[in-house]
Amino acid sequence: MRLVFLGAPGVGKGTQADKAVVQYHIHKISTGDLLREAVRNKTHLGLEAKEHMDQGRLVPDAVVIGLVQEKLADPSYANGFILDGFPRTVPQAEALAKVLAERSLHLDRVINFSVSREDIVKRLSGRRSCPKCQATYHVEFAPSKNGNLCERCGEALVQRSDDQREAIETRLRVYDEQTAPLINFYEKQRLLSHLNGAEAVETVYHNLVKALAAPQTA
Repeated sequence: MRLVFLGAPGVGKGTQADKAVVQYHIHKISTGDLLREAVRNKTHLGLEAKEHMDQGRLVPDAVVIGLVQEKLADPSYANGFILDGFPRTVPQAEALAKVLAERSLHLDRVINFSVSREDIVKRLSGRRSCPKCQATYHVEFAPSKNGNLCERCGEALVQRSDDQREAIETRLRVYDEQTAPLINFYEKQRLLSHLNGAEAVETVYHNLVKALAAPQTA
């Protein structure tokens, strides 16, 4: 099963992907994780990505696509994957289709999760993460039992700079500009399913499983 999860930052697609990889025995590919891993490991693509990130520029499509391509070449991904946060633009989607076609593969389904702007801001602005083990919490919905400290490793929790309100508005504006054509792109291919991401996590996941089991429209 080869899937793409679309949705603005904070809609919960990562949470749903984490649940799906367990049930379907497939891998999650998050471009954010790929970039952080490549930078941490100082790979050729990672160093190139870091140069752009350090200067506040977007990482070029060629770099992101290269990272995804490297991951898809791993034999352990042959059983399937969920792409979380990629593609973000139509050119990226076209490049992904080309990479898959070179391996005689194709996407099975694209899921678009939607949540109101107000709820997204609330979700993201309350998010806190551990800089050491990457565990995430929420001050209202999923607080750490250790207060301001990570439950796993005891490190002090932080609010990422891109989870501050001004940055959230910018991220949502950029996403709006990029997403409409991408949704159109996959709708034309009869691959897209829409899910309400505002419901309880288990309800959203139940609906996701139903959507994945339903036959695609011709």
